[in-house]
Amino acid sequence: MRALVIGASGGIGRAVADRLAAQGAEVTRLSRRTNGFDITDEVSIRDHLAALDGPFDHILVTTGALELNGVAPEKSLKMLDFAGLSAQFALNATGPALVLKHSVRLMPKDRPARFAVLSARVGSIGDNRLGGWHSYRAAKAALNQLIHTAAVEISRSHPQAVVVCLHPGTVSTPLTAKYAGSHPTVTPDQAAENLLRVLAALTPADSGGFFDQNGKTIPW
Repeated sequence: MRALVIGASGGIGRAVADRLAAQGAEVTRLSRRTNGFDITDEVSIRDHLAALDGPFDHILVTTGALELNGVAPEKSLKMLDFAGLSAQFALNATGPALVLKHSVRLMPKDRPARFAVLSARVGSIGDNRLGGWHSYRAAKAALNQLIHTAAVEISRSHPQAVVVCLHPGTVSTPLTAKYAGSHPTVTPDQAAENLLRVLAALTPADSGGFFDQNGKTIPW
């Protein structure tokens, strides 16, 4: 099996790549830190992916952030601003969608293929009862729609493909520690194990869906 992991220098991405490698996969790793891969720049996305030869059986986009440029998630509508909203969309919605755009050619058409992006339960409109975190929630909701819509199109050319959004749970990293609150957390390695187990169990009938770390569907 061949796998491509975008964001492979981050906590979850590194754990996913390492676990795939331990399972015997040939893993290609891309990240800003190691390769200069910038998910907020389409030229960078295009050029890095154009340099790769497919096909890849698994493509996972493990990038994303809750806090950007030292700015915490908004607690009220008064804190919402154009720059913060734009930055969240660029990193958490637009970038992953453009990765999919430029990596469809790397997915096999004649056998199963899996493409997954990391979304978040707080991106669920139906599950939003607390409000707040406006730009992050909106960006993840937009990501869900972009991936769902793309999955419909990709199913026509890649009938065995699974293209999905996955929620990894609350992962214990230095960046998320102050936001975990009372939520149970998992280590990056545990998150990677859960994500890959869920992804392996999905079928083309699940393509376009939004699933949590236990394989349960999250409402839109």
